[in-house]
Parts: sequence; C-alpha cells; structure tokens
Amino acid sequence: MKFSWPIPISRSLLWPITDIYITYSILFEAVTTLLVFFSNQLLHKDILRDGLICHLCLTSRLVKTLLYNFIRQEKCPPATHIFEPKAEGGLLYGLASGVASGLWSVFTLGGAGSRAGIDQEDNPLPLSNQSLLLLLVLANLTDGPDWPNPYRQAITCFRNTQDTSSLTVEPPHTFQINFNSLYTALCEQQRSDQATLLLYTLLHQNANMRTYILSRTDMDNLVLPILEILYHVEERNSHHVYMALIILLILTEDDAFNRSIHEVLLKNISWYTERSLTEISLGSLLILVVIRTIQFNMTRTRDKYLHTNCLAALANMSAQFRYLHQYAAQRIISLFALLSKKHNKVLEQATQSLRGRQADNTALPDYAQDLNVIEEVIRMMLEIINSCLCNSLHHNPNLVYALLYKRELFEQFRTHPSFQDIMQNVDTVIGFFSQRLEQAGSDLSVERVQEVIMKGAQALPKDRLKKFPELKFKYVEEDQPEDFFIPYVWSLVYNAAVGLYWSPHEIELFSMDSG
Repeated sequence: MKFSWPIPISRSLLWPITDIYITYSILFEAVTTLLVFFSNQLLHKDILRDGLICHLCLTSRLVKTLLYNFIRQEKCPPATHIFEPKAEGGLLYGLASGVASGLWSVFTLGGAGSRAGIDQEDNPLPLSNQSLLLLLVLANLTDGPDWPNPYRQAITCFRNTQDTSSLTVEPPHTFQINFNSLYTALCEQQRSDQATLLLYTLLHQNANMRTYILSRTDMDNLVLPILEILYHVEERNSHHVYMALIILLILTEDDAFNRSIHEVLLKNISWYTERSLTEISLGSLLILVVIRTIQFNMTRTRDKYLHTNCLAALANMSAQFRYLHQYAAQRIISLFALLSKKHNKVLEQATQSLRGRQADNTALPDYAQDLNVIEEVIRMMLEIINSCLCNSLHHNPNLVYALLYKRELFEQFRTHPSFQDIMQNVDTVIGFFSQRLEQAGSDLSVERVQEVIMKGAQALPKDRLKKFPELKFKYVEEDQPEDFFIPYVWSLVYNAAVGLYWSPHEIELFSMDSG
C-alpha cells in the first residue's frame, strides 16, 4: 500500500517559527501526526517491508526541518499559552487554535486511565524530541522494491553550509545545513538514546559529517559524553551501550583521531569515581572506560559482541598510544591478568571434565568452546600490547613499567602454540629492560626505574622486534540491519514520545518486558 500525506500536514512542517505561540504548536502537531501514521509497525512482530513511504517532493526539506528542530532545542511556550487565543487575535486565530486542539485530542490516542507518554514537564523540548524521533523513524524505513528510502538518502548526502565546493552532479535530496550547530547539539544531547542513535547514523552514513566531526579540535566535547554512557553501563539499556561503543569504534578507524586524543588533557573527571584522576589524557581515559566495559561484560552479561567491539576499538588505537597514564597502563596489564586467571580456571575445569568422563563414562560439560573464546581474547590483548611496543615503545614508559612489574603473568604463554609468535616481542622487551635494570643495581626507586626504562626505550634497536600486520578493524553493519534498528527506534518512540500512548497489550514489534 502506498499513499501520500495530506499537503497541509507535510507543508506545515516547513513553516518557520514566526509567532512561537502559534507555529510551535502547529509544528509539534504535524510531527506527532506523522509519527502516529507510521506507528502501524508497532502492531506487527515482523518488519514491514512493503515500501510504505510517503511520496513527497519535499523529502530533503522535511529532513532539513527536522534536523533544525533538533538543533534549535526550542523550549515549549508556557502551557497556558499554547492554544489560548490572544484577545487581539480575532476569529482566525481562535479557529486555528481550535483546529490544532482538536487534532491533538484525535492523535494522542489517550483517554481516561491511559499512560500519556512523556509530559511537557518531563521534557521541556517536545518539538526537538518529537522531531528527532520522527527523523529516526524515517531514516530507518525499509527500502521500496524499486527505489531506496529517500529520507535515508537525504541523511546520507547533506552537506555543510560552509562547504563552498560545487559538485558536478548533486545527489538526489541534497541540502545544506550548519554542521557547527549540529555538532554542538549532538554534544549536548548524548544523554538520550535517540541523540546517540542520530550520531551513529550520521557517522556511519554521512561521509561529509564524519569528515567534519573528525576534523574538530574539541573532540572531547563529543567523546566525553559517550564515555560517560559506557562508564554507567549498568544503568543503561544494552542498545544505548552498543551505539556508544560502535561510535567509538568508528572514530578509532581514523589514525588522526587516535593521535589527537592523547594530546587533549583533562582535569578532574567528576563522573569517574574509581580513582581520582587529577589530570589524564582523553586517550588514556578512553582506554580506562573501554577496559572497564570489558571487565563488566566478563562478570555480568558475557556478550561476545560487546567484547569484540571493545577489543577492536583498543586494537585500532594501539599503534598510536602516547604517554599512557600510569593507571591506564596498569589496567591494560590487569585485564590481561584477569584473562589469564580465567584461562587457567577453564583449563582446569576442562581437565577435570576429561578425567570424570574417563572414570564413569558419562557426558560432562564441554569446555572446549569456552577455552577457544578466552584464548581468542588473550591473543587479541597480546596483539594490542605488541602493537604498542612495536610502534610507540619510546612514548609509553608506563606500559613498559607495568609489563615488567607483572612479567610472571606472561611466562605460561611463552610456549603455548597459540601465542608463541606474538610472545616473541613481549619476551624481547621484558628481557631487554630486565637486563638493564639488573645493571643499574638493586633497591631502585620508582623514579630510577622509570629513568632506566626511558633511556632503554631509546636504545632498543627496532629491528629486534618482529613486524606484524597492522591492527585495523572496521565497523560493518550486519545483513538486514533493520531487524535490529526498527524495533529499537520504535521502542524509543514508545518510551520517549511526548503525549503519545499506545496500548502495551497490542505491541507486537518488541517485548514489553525487555525495556
């Protein structure tokens, strides 16, 4: 089934906010009405793939308007004035406000005893919020049989208003928008799932926006809110955590980003409470938060997907590690220690399982798969450490110090067939610096040890370390990503749309007890 929206609804979205008491309410009603029209998806367990997209010639203008509504963060006028006619407004104003009020009562689908969604008091930016939700719905509509989703096309190819270059052939649905304003709004709104999802969408699909974001010199304004999401992983839903982590993975695909984050110094990160960090680089903080996420996942959720993406982000950064904070270096080795302990435990369980099977000939748990998984993770951690040693050893005395302090951890992996090759460089570094420390004498202070390490890092011949392929991972969406994103987007609409209500008993798209 295909249809076009009524012209007044589509065109009303494009009206500028002239008199805020009139147009704000009309714009909000129009956005909300379109959300309701699309909400048929909530009542179907399967993704609707029949190309149900409104055919508007105003596609790019609609997307641009929704983005500007999000950027402006316009506060709602006082509730007593939204539909209240002014004394001098006359009959026309009263009629317009009456129609808008009537539309509202029809499309909120509320009623006595219903859950009326998020109230204005809970969200003082209803137009911005509702516009963002509609934009995400439009961007994630499935493609039609003969043509791609025009809203996704518009999101993919819009350009910066400051871009003066002229394209020979403009892609369809192209428009320009102020990237600086959009970047600022994204930085300020990352507390919400929907803003994080928009950031992911733009980074993944819009090359112009991705290039602009990576060129910013104030990346800490964007990265810090993302790290805070991951730091409070136990308080966030899994989808929000995934989006934050994938954003980091996409950012770490860029070497310039990986270098620049170690040049940004931060002071007194209030939300990081495990240890007082009076001064730390953004790069070291990113490492700390990602490692904490891995450790949380190991003890709680045990999600292989989360592990893979965390390690991929660290791997992308590893060759560019610079002057790691002492605590960050310690946490890298502590994570390896935790993995080593887990490996020994699983290996012991596997040995006991084999003995039990031989004794009574009964089927016991198979630990081979667990052992393979933990060995894959250990291998990745060794590759990350090795990548740093090969590419930036002289920039990371704290990592060498931590490596020497816990060198006994690596002995058991020296002859292991899965790790022999990657252990060669780790052994070389440990042996080289251990010898220099022995030559320096006994009872060395911490400062003296660090001095020996820094001088030794300059003296170690680079050709003594075996070269390995560069560690690089790139994020790629899985096949049929709509199976993940459409239920996610509509769960956000269900939980965050202002004033809208759908009966939970009729929701089929996602489980109501899954959050």
